[in-house]
Amino acid sequence: MGPTIAKIAVSAAVYAIDKPYKYTIPDNLVGHVVPGMRVFVPFGSGNRKSEGVVLSLAPADELKKLKSIDSLLDEEPIFRAEDMRLALWMSDRFFCSVYEALRAMLPAGMWFKDDGARRCGDKTENAVSLQVGNEEAAALALQKTKGAPKQAAVLSLLAKEGSMAVRELCFFADTTPATVKALEKQGLLKLDKREVLRKPHVDVSGISEPIQLSDEQREAYENIVPLLESEKPEAALLYGVTGSGKTLIYIKLIERAIALSKTAIVLVPEIALTPQTVSIFTSYFGESVAVLHSALGIGERYDEWKRVSNGAVRVVVGTRSAIFAPLRNIGLIVIDEEQEHTYKSENSPRYHARDIAKYRVAHSGALLLLSSATPSVESMYSAKSGRYKLFRLKKRYNERELPPVIIADMKVELKNGNTSSIGSVLRQELDKNIINEEQSILFINRRGTNPLVTCGECGYTFKCRCCSVSMTYHSSTQRLLCHYCGLALPVPTVCQDCGGKLKFVGAGTQKVESELLELFPGISVIRMDADTVARVNSHNKLLSRFRCGKAQILLGTQMVTKGLDFENVTLVGVLSADMSLYMSDYRAYEKTFSLITQVVGRSGRGEKPGRAVIQTFTPDNDVIMLASNQDFDGFYEREMVFRRALGSPPVNDLMTLAASGVDESATLLACLKMRKALEGYFRDISGIKLLGPAPAPVPKLKNKYRYRLLVSCENTKKVRDTIAHTVRQTLKDKQCRGVSVFADAYLYD
Repeated sequence: MGPTIAKIAVSAAVYAIDKPYKYTIPDNLVGHVVPGMRVFVPFGSGNRKSEGVVLSLAPADELKKLKSIDSLLDEEPIFRAEDMRLALWMSDRFFCSVYEALRAMLPAGMWFKDDGARRCGDKTENAVSLQVGNEEAAALALQKTKGAPKQAAVLSLLAKEGSMAVRELCFFADTTPATVKALEKQGLLKLDKREVLRKPHVDVSGISEPIQLSDEQREAYENIVPLLESEKPEAALLYGVTGSGKTLIYIKLIERAIALSKTAIVLVPEIALTPQTVSIFTSYFGESVAVLHSALGIGERYDEWKRVSNGAVRVVVGTRSAIFAPLRNIGLIVIDEEQEHTYKSENSPRYHARDIAKYRVAHSGALLLLSSATPSVESMYSAKSGRYKLFRLKKRYNERELPPVIIADMKVELKNGNTSSIGSVLRQELDKNIINEEQSILFINRRGTNPLVTCGECGYTFKCRCCSVSMTYHSSTQRLLCHYCGLALPVPTVCQDCGGKLKFVGAGTQKVESELLELFPGISVIRMDADTVARVNSHNKLLSRFRCGKAQILLGTQMVTKGLDFENVTLVGVLSADMSLYMSDYRAYEKTFSLITQVVGRSGRGEKPGRAVIQTFTPDNDVIMLASNQDFDGFYEREMVFRRALGSPPVNDLMTLAASGVDESATLLACLKMRKALEGYFRDISGIKLLGPAPAPVPKLKNKYRYRLLVSCENTKKVRDTIAHTVRQTLKDKQCRGVSVFADAYLYD
């Protein structure tokens, strides 16, 4: 007798009790249950229905009385054996349940509600086909020309096309569905339903021309190709200055991968970059390109995933989650702007796309190509130590010069009485661009109007009652908004404590926009921030408007700093270069250097020379000086001195154990218990340091207090198992009831 027990990853089994649960297979489902299928099973003392994924089948166990599978949710497996192996690896690596790992691999529309209904179904349309041969249909069309001209038109069209959607048939034959019904009754046509794939709209500008690589690009490409053609897994870092044409190398490598009957994944860090990237790749690879990112509608994501799964796609372009695309025979994975924090998931499973990419290339013999003008310190360290192959592009494509940088000291502006966000130097440069009909990009990493509203008399500051952060004033809605939890409040006319006059301090994108319109009457400004790109496809529309020259200035947050390529942009302004230097994060300097370098690189990418203005209160700061000179090598050497002294990545790994809860004392207690437990487990192991517990950078978020404990160590299997055990024991501890505890393989922000 065949196996009658299924081992299942159950959605209701939280991390503390995660394991494969055994269920019997009822007689009516024997032979139909296959690993990789989803099922409904009873779980817990109340036998509540829970979704699960069949991991494996096993012989019957007569010693235990088991619950039985309720029903199947799939007609065939949706997870491959390699997907389930990846999920098991993720569970160990990222401290998540196996079910959470599997869930991350599928688009949202494929998951089920409690009633068993899928959140997104297949889209269908009415279709019609001939029930007679093409020649007979053509002959009948001639007979009906006088007596039934509409029927004749339908038959004549179908004699050529064979099958069509009813709506298309009625349009081209200039008739109505009633004519189709009449022909169906005569037995000449057959009506049925057929699936329609919802494909995202892609703007493809013109026909792609054959790529002409520069000598430097060709050298890099020719040295990377052997890694692509190798049967063993490889990893490489392509470090090229902004505008050096790294995308052209991606395209050539993908062409080579396809010639080898392999597939490719290209990841970009921001949704705002996806339309431009998809347009470029679609112009070269046509319908074989699929796009996967969260800004698509649920139906579009679901159908794009199906196209990939069905083998109709050779190239997948998308953001972080696209790393799970079910491509077969992967030959190349490209991670563009690989240093970006958006490749790290903030929710369980807390994976980094780079790690998933490493796993996939290791198990497929593919090439992982990391690429950036400002690589992460960790990636450059791996390249210099020989773990990655390193390739450099030192010049811009077509020998264009990097833009010269003007550093504007904002202390001088204050002394001269200028309190505007736009200093006199930047104003003059903007004025030149407007006169010359050239475009400008301005970057400030704050949205809203004023990040701080305070009383000028007693010092009272408006803070979110749910989070330990100041509320930001948004002039567009005349409200105070918390950017963490979304709490919105009306702005009082006077101080709530003393009745004094309120001061609106600092600047965000909305204030800068109003200042620009006041300084330069009649110009058009496009603002890109979380408020203006909230609607589906809005980022693409804004960028298209700017590309078409319908605005002189593009103002935005981080989404305007990288990947954008506009030929008429000859000026870039960084409005507050100091803002990210003083974050409580060992990566603060790295993030600042990367942001400034990347946004400066948006200037002068066309035939016209460009320049950049960096506004700062610390013009002599080493990081700002190095970024203005686009000197990554100098920055890397400087940064590694600090990393070695601190023992922070890449010298050591930093792992996090975090706790959050509405009771601050219980939350801190959970962290203290975890520290005590780890001190005992690690007492005989050298090279491990415990730091904390201490409050998280935002100590209170959405009415929950947050504390964290850091472990400086080497990320080994033994260390992960110990941390996982500690988290599970804390979650089961009655003294920690009501406290959420999790571990992260990275430093938790």
